Amino acid sequence: MPEDTETQPPVITPGRVVIGICLLAPFVAMLWVGSYARIEPTFIGIPFFYWYQMLWVFVSTALTMIAYKLWQRDQRARKGGASA
Repeated sequence: MPEDTETQPPVITPGRVVIGICLLAPFVAMLWVGSYARIEPTFIGIPFFYWYQMLWVFVSTALTMIAYKLWQRDQRARKGGASA
């Protein structure tokens, strides 16, 4: 019995690549400990090790929000432009 809603097979698009990069960047940045395991430069007396990680909290939030908005746009395009 055919379904009423047509589903398209997964496709790799530039938008989906950007989504993947946005979601992967924080993991790579935090797992590469050698890049930030130091004290200098300090920011208002806070060692680099700590403020770099706190900065990534905000950067990760922004990147996740961008990825979510791109995903919504991608899903609307796959459904034929129907607003959700």
